[in-house]
Amino acid sequence: QVQLVESGGGLVQAGGSLRLSCAASGSIRNINVMGWYRRGPGMQRELVATITGGEETNYADSVKGRFTISRGNAKNTVLLQMGSLKSEDTDVYYCYANLHTFQAPYAALNYWGQGTQVTVSS
Repeated sequence: QVQLVESGGGLVQAGGSLRLSCAASGSIRNINVMGWYRRGPGMQRELVATITGGEETNYADSVKGRFTISRGNAKNTVLLQMGSLKSEDTDVYYCYANLHTFQAPYAALNYWGQGTQVTVSS
């Protein structure tokens, strides 16, 4: 079993900062990609930022220059430093991981956290 546990959401004023963290635990052999998505206006979650095992990062255009994704010091953790927050950043943020487990070492599986609410007041 694999679990992703998020923390760090909350209420912040526009222009402020928040840091989200996510820790993956369980029978993890290796992680290909970790990142963050948010619920978005439609039915499909939208990308916020991802980071690969090789430290390559990818950001949504709407957050470039304001958000920074990085690996945490602890193994299998990812951080999202959010700055210059806007009211339109208000959403539920989900941690994501694409990884291989020891039970299925050749299958790249997707896992999601439960989500953490970020609310930006204007």
